[in-house]
Amino acid sequence: MGAEAIRGELDRWKACLEEATGYLRGRIGSFEPRLGIVLGTGLGQLAEHIAVEWEFPYPEIPHFPVSTVESHAGRLLFGHLEGCPVMVMQGRFHYYEGYSMKEITFPIRVMYRLGVRWLFISNAAGGLNPAMQVSDLMIIRDHINLLPENPLRGANWDELGPRFPDMSMPYDVELIRRAREIAEEMGIRVHEGVYVAVAGPNLETKAEYQFLRLIGADAVGMSTVPEVIVARHMGMKVFGVSVITDIGYPVEKVEEVTLERVIEAARRAEPWLTELIRRLVQKQFACGEGES
Repeated sequence: MGAEAIRGELDRWKACLEEATGYLRGRIGSFEPRLGIVLGTGLGQLAEHIAVEWEFPYPEIPHFPVSTVESHAGRLLFGHLEGCPVMVMQGRFHYYEGYSMKEITFPIRVMYRLGVRWLFISNAAGGLNPAMQVSDLMIIRDHINLLPENPLRGANWDELGPRFPDMSMPYDVELIRRAREIAEEMGIRVHEGVYVAVAGPNLETKAEYQFLRLIGADAVGMSTVPEVIVARHMGMKVFGVSVITDIGYPVEKVEEVTLERVIEAARRAEPWLTELIRRLVQKQFACGEGES
């Protein structure tokens, strides 16, 4: 692909972004979400605590991908959580579904254009740290990207972010600190660790689990990292949390994993994750905090 074609591809995505944001802006009016939330596999309970004002199935939104994973609701919600104006994705998109990284991260660009400057993101993940148990929560401190494509590949969106964004601190340290305090107040098991993203959709072999642990990962999944890269490219502050839905370490005890088991483990953790996010929103956005 030549330089002209690469630039033309960027112009096409810009037009798609304008059309999608224009469609949503025409329906939500002057409402300006400050916090974006992405809910992963089996983690939709938080939506029940949102005072929803508008709801859009993904197929209704111009250029939005459509979630093909049965455990993802596939809806975009606008409303208030603990008084904070929010924009919530009930279900996300994955590389293994056949989407490009630009398609996967397109909703994060839309969030930013509509006013979102903070992103809370959750996922279901396999535990690699021996200290972890099924249905534990892990606050993401850092990540390792083993996905075969980068969402920033191609011509850079100069008006949205730099060509070479720094990723030395992808997850906001203040949000991590507050979340740890909240977890202690709640008396729940919460770890802090490194998330590694792989392509999927198959789960890992025993040798792969061992390899991922050796390179420094505490949990493995098939999402999150592309969205975080794009969010940080635009200067958004990010908080991420994984629900440990299966255990991949020690390798001699690895058991067969099914989607049903993953969803059940995520659902057991939902009340804790929901309360953690609610309290974090209360603390971060109380009295005008989080408005920068």
